[in-house]
Amino acid sequence: MTGSISLTQQTTEALRAKIAEGPMKPGDRLPTEKELEAEFGVSRTVIREAVAVLKAEGLVEPRRGAGIFVLDPVLSRPRGMPSFLPGQMYQALDLLELRMAVEVEAAGLAATRRTLSQDARIREHMADFGRALETGAKTVELDIAFHDAIAQGTNNALFPGFLESLGRNAIPRSSLSAEQRARLISHDYLQRVHQEHLAIADAISAGDADRARDAMRAHLSGSIARYRASL
Repeated sequence: MTGSISLTQQTTEALRAKIAEGPMKPGDRLPTEKELEAEFGVSRTVIREAVAVLKAEGLVEPRRGAGIFVLDPVLSRPRGMPSFLPGQMYQALDLLELRMAVEVEAAGLAATRRTLSQDARIREHMADFGRALETGAKTVELDIAFHDAIAQGTNNALFPGFLESLGRNAIPRSSLSAEQRARLISHDYLQRVHQEHLAIADAISAGDADRARDAMRAHLSGSIARYRASL
């Protein structure tokens, strides 16, 4: 695993250097995946992971039907948190602790400030997550949507703005390597996440700010404990 992560990091750094130092410049199209595989002597998976990091950093962008193009490294760099390479569990744990500092209070505020439509949206995303579990569909985007709906329910724009700055990094399993996902993310694990979401949503719907904070704290603390144990 260490070797795989190192290879991805090396490839990412090499591509980043080609953009920062040349020969590639803003507006240029990246070579195809096949060409990059041949140039760096790595697999397609490594190339895709490296390009995904550069995309998250605002250095490249895909254009439908045209390819992936280099952006201006100064003008286009997004504000917010750094991107994580797959498998960087320690950074994911740091981010969970930061989220706890923000989202525990967000849950309490949502319990007292959310509108009826916002409450319905929180419960809708929670239910979508449960249905995805039953069908075996992917859940990362639904997890993000649930937490974003709670942030929206605070009716304070800085809370959803915080989660937006994190992107997919907000959900630790999105930064796991394929091997880690196979080892750690079971149906039982996701079912526990769903039950924790249910407890949060119920407290918010009941307008119980203290219970909502406790439920969110338990949810994020549980995630920290589970990922820490995996290390």
